[in-house]
Amino acid sequence: MTTTPAEDTARTAAALALGDDALVLSHRLGEWAGHAPVLEEEVALANIALDLLGQARVLLSMAGDEDELAFLREERAFRNLQLVEQPNGDFAHTIARQLYFSAHQYLLYDALASGEGPFAPLAGKAVKETAYHLDHAEQWTLRLGDGTDESHARMQRAVDALWRHTGEMFQPVEGLDVDPAALEAAWLERVTEVLRRATLTVPEGPRTGAWKAGAGRQGLHTEPFGRMLAEMQHLHRSHPGATW
Repeated sequence: MTTTPAEDTARTAAALALGDDALVLSHRLGEWAGHAPVLEEEVALANIALDLLGQARVLLSMAGDEDELAFLREERAFRNLQLVEQPNGDFAHTIARQLYFSAHQYLLYDALASGEGPFAPLAGKAVKETAYHLDHAEQWTLRLGDGTDESHARMQRAVDALWRHTGEMFQPVEGLDVDPAALEAAWLERVTEVLRRATLTVPEGPRTGAWKAGAGRQGLHTEPFGRMLAEMQHLHRSHPGATW
């Protein structure tokens, strides 16, 4: 199908946004290697990270050279959501971040898979992966929220702390043929139901931070992202042009 230069530009921008989301969250989850609370979670988190990395490779390849985009861009050139770059914190914090993001990603990919746009083939495959990611996050939210007093308190702190980063997920992204308002309504319904079942209180605060929603998409990131990026890019930048 013939596309216009404007459509190509929009597709590239959307591929970068979605690719950066997957890449950054994959790296964050990979940081749990050797530190997960139980052996089973070592495998589960690693598998989710690998799924996301696979998605990132396809998406970044739609925008250019995947390695150059991952390892040679500066911080302001990344277009990922601020939510996915947040530090892992404790296990409850990681689960809350995964719940919020996976619910969004599942709904987004399900909508894209039903269309005929350039992201439909990827979305059709990835939606099956994100369904597992979401189920994993929901089950752990229920276990922690409706568990001990300590696990409940930690899970509540986590959902409260990350709530302000969720509004950005539903800002329009040029090149994605979806209805952000419909996705947001479905996301709120899904997440609210999970939190209710987990005996957790849905946060009442605003779903945007000090910066307007959409800041990550504009290349504005939180302080921890710079440190994460330096670690992620260190080897590639230390040995430019190396082959293995």
